[in-house]
Amino acid sequence: MTYCLAIKVREGLVGLADGRITSGTQVSAARKLTLHGPPAARFFIMTSGLRSVRDKTVAYLERDRREGKGDYPSMLDAVTAYATHLRRVRDEDKESLERSNLAFNLHTLIGGQLATDPQPTVFLVYPEGNWIEVDERTPYLSIGITTYGKPILDRALHFDTSLRNALKLAYVSFDSTRLSSSDVGFPIDVISYSLGDRQWRERQYEYDDLREQSQWWNRHLTELATALPDGTWVDGMLPPGS
Repeated sequence: MTYCLAIKVREGLVGLADGRITSGTQVSAARKLTLHGPPAARFFIMTSGLRSVRDKTVAYLERDRREGKGDYPSMLDAVTAYATHLRRVRDEDKESLERSNLAFNLHTLIGGQLATDPQPTVFLVYPEGNWIEVDERTPYLSIGITTYGKPILDRALHFDTSLRNALKLAYVSFDSTRLSSSDVGFPIDVISYSLGDRQWRERQYEYDDLREQSQWWNRHLTELATALPDGTWVDGMLPPGS
């Protein structure tokens, strides 16, 4: 499994994907977040599911670009092209995968801002090729093991959250997932897109790069839980005078 998260706020986009790959008892690392398109019209792709399906779908998309068919005017055009290739791969490989007891289970996050887009956006593409788009009321989409990282986003993330704080919340969401699932872990790939200068920035981080942030978060969560007002409900559950 994996954990991939895409956030849209007023100032731009944030993407995060863990790099852990598990196969039985084997653990390795592979990049799940990649940028595509020409330098002036780039968009990201993050996936959760069979790596072979992901690589084949992206290969078809990249071939379009080499053949001069990958100049998408909008993110809607880009996601439509991706979904078309995903359905093609499904038609080609679904039966052989099922014979090997493998599910065609690729979920994809695609985000960016192309020439005719008034603002950046993110799409979640399902294995069937249909999709949904992020909106301002719920300004994030996630795939993979999503349960553990969701609460902090639902509580603290809003469309008006700054890009800086969106990056912090993305990391905390990943850290919560990492601690609760052995299938999610470092390294992580992080990407940001600022609407101010329309520039993509990307980095890869290991645990030691973010050790201080993880320890700070764990320590302050414990302190906050201890400082939570007791109230009569706690007194009623304990022996008198405790």
